[in-house]
Amino acid sequence: MEAVISVPADHPAFPGHFPGRSVVPGVVLLDLAAEAARRAFGLGPLRRIARAKFVSPVGPAQAVALRLSRRVGAPHSIAIASDAFSCEAEFAAAEPAPHPDGSDPPA
Repeated sequence: MEAVISVPADHPAFPGHFPGRSVVPGVVLLDLAAEAARRAFGLGPLRRIARAKFVSPVGPAQAVALRLSRRVGAPHSIAIASDAFSCEAEFAAAEPAPHPDGSDPPA
């Protein structure tokens, strides 16, 4: 599965990271990538990033194409890769949606 992320040039992290040559902070990239994976696979909240490697800087408004893949035998573990960085993210199971009448779903 694929997704594209980018950080708008007016993001509040840019003035201090780094003045004169803005670079998207790694934590911002990881947060956006994890959210893309969570939505793509219908997963719950992010539990942890197992590993992350950054190989090239990402600038303001730069599009980053992500390749998302579910780990075999680990349905809540997603590999995220791009030309700029890669990581392995672990998620909680998605919580079932409540019934339209507000009652709890059957267990």
